[in-house]
Amino acid sequence: MATLKSEVYNKKGNKVGYVALKKEFFDIKASPDLLHRIVRYYSLLERKNTAKTKDRSEKRGGGKKPWRQKGTGRARHGSRRSPIWIGGGVTFGPSGEKKYEIRLNKKERKKALFFVLSRKLKDGEIIFLEKIEIKNPKTKEIADILNSLSKIKKDIKKKKTIFILESNQNKFSRLTSNIKNILTIPSDSLNPYFLLKGKYLIIEKDALENIQKGEISKKADNNKKKKEENKKRKVSQKKKLNK
Repeated sequence: MATLKSEVYNKKGNKVGYVALKKEFFDIKASPDLLHRIVRYYSLLERKNTAKTKDRSEKRGGGKKPWRQKGTGRARHGSRRSPIWIGGGVTFGPSGEKKYEIRLNKKERKKALFFVLSRKLKDGEIIFLEKIEIKNPKTKEIADILNSLSKIKKDIKKKKTIFILESNQNKFSRLTSNIKNILTIPSDSLNPYFLLKGKYLIIEKDALENIQKGEISKKADNNKKKKEENKKRKVSQKKKLNK
């Protein structure tokens, strides 16, 4: 199996060795069309369907017939909630149930992720670190790591940087929340759209092993299922209320 080599650094910014990178993860040919569809796929997942109008069944009032059926010389009407009345329901308006998502299979999402990793490695925007251990839970310790890494990349403190960790370290995420341009993500939640939000990627050595084992995008795929389940619950609750 063909591999690449990349330098590994410690928290002080000193080189401590090399790490082997598999070409099927970090040497993928460019595919601008796939990347475009990936950006659309994830951005549409985040889109909230807020456009909603009330039809005649949802409008309040209108229980009484405006006037009797015959004998008045006027057109017959059954309810003031009719769309042709001012304040009535809207005909063919947005119902709030439109889905904007596009389909993209799991293989394409993985391929796009590896393409982003390959591109960033080629552009020199990935730094591999040894295990990140936080002894004192203070933001200053994270700031010191960035200061040390500025020896490798001078503009790392000015650009948006993403830490890719072995697991979901809530302590680390809380410490980085006070530092501008810092994002964190566990290795099993990677998706290409999130990685494109940052200039530099700082990958923990153990997290790299998870990536190269294929243990990625688990939570990213489950998020879509949770959103669909929540939508179904909301629709069923509305139906119960209308009854």
